[in-house]
Amino acid sequence: MAVIINIETSTDVCSAALTAEGQILAHYEDFGGRNHAALISGYVKACLDFAAEHEIRPEAVAVSMGPGSYTGLRIGMSEAKGLAYALDVPLIGVNTLELMATRVQFSTLDIDPETIFVPMIDARRMEVYTAAYDFGLQPLLEPQALILDEESYADLIATERPLLLFGNGSDKARPLLEGRPGVQFVPDVVPLAADMVALSELHHARRNFLDLAYSVPFYLKDFQATKPKRPF
Repeated sequence: MAVIINIETSTDVCSAALTAEGQILAHYEDFGGRNHAALISGYVKACLDFAAEHEIRPEAVAVSMGPGSYTGLRIGMSEAKGLAYALDVPLIGVNTLELMATRVQFSTLDIDPETIFVPMIDARRMEVYTAAYDFGLQPLLEPQALILDEESYADLIATERPLLLFGNGSDKARPLLEGRPGVQFVPDVVPLAADMVALSELHHARRNFLDLAYSVPFYLKDFQATKPKRPF
């Protein structure tokens, strides 16, 4: 298994982790808000220092590709590209929604094998970035930007399979979907670099590498800037 530096900046949480052979060797996280630009380089340096102290050479850099915060994704991608170029190692992209699903799958929950995993990332107002996966991470609902209402996920609910909803967008869905048959909410699920290890190692083993020059984050929809409010 490869030694990988993992970078995650898609939400309010900023994190980096050094992993190898399915193990987390070092990890650093901040839950205090969007301080990614100020923190991520220091976290990466701490991973590099740990590797140097233990005579470990990173073999790849993995970055959480999104969807998520436009600014956070750009910061993470820029850091990952620069690091991969400097180390002369391949760049790996990890889908953030898949990352969140694997975190729940590897949790201590006693999960029915028929469960459908529904990650949800806040996209402002009543919109979320979401998808749905089975245990094999096969998409049952393709990644998309979804405006929530009472009919959201109706086709999945109609299957009568257990649905686990999680992520910082799931609070919006709770008043609409709580109490529906099979629907359960999993609290406190955020994407973290330390949880990227399974997916980043899988991509490395399959040699699924990004183009270092032309790869861009997975935004899902175009950025829409808002005009600042007039002070008077």
